[in-house]
Amino acid sequence: MPITTYRNMLTALSGMLDKAASHEAADTIIDGRLAPDMLPFATQIRMLANFPRQSLNTISSAELASNEDDPTTLAEAKARIAETLAMLDAFDEQTLLPDDTMVDLELPNGMKFRLSVADYVADWSFPNFYFHTSIAYAIMRGLGVELGKADLVPHMLRHLNAQG
Repeated sequence: MPITTYRNMLTALSGMLDKAASHEAADTIIDGRLAPDMLPFATQIRMLANFPRQSLNTISSAELASNEDDPTTLAEAKARIAETLAMLDAFDEQTLLPDDTMVDLELPNGMKFRLSVADYVADWSFPNFYFHTSIAYAIMRGLGVELGKADLVPHMLRHLNAQG
């Protein structure tokens, strides 16, 4: 299940980046931020490209490397997302640990957590992944890129009920 969620949201983000690249403010988006004390768009993209790798390293036997530098252009941001999507396509879901396996999470501030794989995904991985996706969306939207909710959840179209 985490693979599908990561793939859906990163595919949506890739589509949003396409819209951003053709926007008149495209040159300013990579450095855009919601507030002075928040991380810029480029860092949001780095985190979104890395988060599935870091999460899968925690909940599987995988050892996936992360990028430590921010993209410097929208084209590089799009390439980062494409690389992560390719990694997800190649990921062997058989390596995922059972949901009740206990894992450790240590934050940079020194806080330590012990939780099950299921709790890690539900309480840590997905909320953070959605947060950074929403922040990237909000930065683009705030700079005038014409985005709507459909851009954030295009994967929902496969569930459209024509009988509605």
